[in-house]
Amino acid sequence: MTSPAGPESRDGDAVPASVRAAAAWSWRLLLIAAGVAGVVWLLGQLKTIAVPVAVALLVTILLRPMRRMLENAGVPRGAATALSLVALIVFVAGLVTLAGSQIVAGFQDLWDQAVQGFQEFVDWLSEGPLGLDAQQLSNYTNQLQDLVASQSSNLITGALGAASTVGHVLVGIIIAIFCTIFFLQDGRNIWTWVVNLLPLPAREKVHQAGRRGMVTLSSYVRTQILVALVDGVGIGIGAAFFVPSLALPIGILVFVGSFVPILGAIVTGAIATAVVLVAQGWVAALIMLGIVLLVQQLESHILQPLLMGHAVSLHPVAVVLVVAAGSLAAGLIGALFAVPLAAVLNTVVQYLHGHDKFPELGTADHVPLLRKQAFADLPGTLLWSNRGGREDDAPQDGPVDPGSGSGATGRRGPST
Repeated sequence: MTSPAGPESRDGDAVPASVRAAAAWSWRLLLIAAGVAGVVWLLGQLKTIAVPVAVALLVTILLRPMRRMLENAGVPRGAATALSLVALIVFVAGLVTLAGSQIVAGFQDLWDQAVQGFQEFVDWLSEGPLGLDAQQLSNYTNQLQDLVASQSSNLITGALGAASTVGHVLVGIIIAIFCTIFFLQDGRNIWTWVVNLLPLPAREKVHQAGRRGMVTLSSYVRTQILVALVDGVGIGIGAAFFVPSLALPIGILVFVGSFVPILGAIVTGAIATAVVLVAQGWVAALIMLGIVLLVQQLESHILQPLLMGHAVSLHPVAVVLVVAAGSLAAGLIGALFAVPLAAVLNTVVQYLHGHDKFPELGTADHVPLLRKQAFADLPGTLLWSNRGGREDDAPQDGPVDPGSGSGATGRRGPST
């Protein structure tokens, strides 16, 4: 006698729910990882363009307050943009020129001290506990010369590669200046065009998330500049007690290096200590190392938490991991841009998931929809009113507010 028929068995019933959930998560995570890897690879291929555009965005954020101040003083926007950019170029050029002259003035003394220190080291090798005789030292010197000679072809190849890199840097500088001009002059319209490339339901949320991301990026840039300035001034003043002729170049080097979180401070601090070691010996180098550590501890434990606040809310562990991942993926460039990118993504993703870190910004600022009657009446275009035969695709006479339905008139937010 057959038993009563129960519910039909399914193959999925044999697989525990936890395994099915893990499988569902796995393929989604693999797709996300593949997408991220593809984006990183594409940016690596286009780094000659991508890096200057990123630099231009950071410079734009830096210069925007100056441009607004000039506009408020009655200067036209085009002239305000030009004056802001020229002021930055003059400042950087003056800083580099001043540092270069200081290096030229102090390099010869440092070189003489380095040669003297090397000779004292060689004397210690022969007269110290190692007891190396002159013949052994001569053999080691000859081996070192042979090693350099054997690597001459690699040195030539490296020099040619450096020449190519210089060409890429010059092209990148031109692209960065060009993009900075248009970001300052017409940034709002460029952002409007980008947002209008997205599907209609997503535009308003992406715009509001982008506004909050820009606030985070602005906070990061201002804070990082101030932190780098404190590092450069503090360590430069410390170096002035031991190598006065090279104090300014050391301070500028520390200032520039501090824009790479963690790694930059370590490398530039080590260089400053090494210069003092060559010039003044071990005792002075230890004192300089103490100054470097003191400045960096004050900056990392007092200044950064006080200034960053909740705008760039990344845990120190996250910063270390992000910098390490960026350096592994894209070297020095990845380490430089990893933290601001992670901070912006953190703010944007949180907003898209319902957590607004900047509720005071509100949502009154809207990006208008670029839909004109003249273009919408052209058959075959993306804005054709009868495309797909749907009534809700009918064009509007003016910009549309994406947050208030397809028929409301949009409001243009304050221009940047």
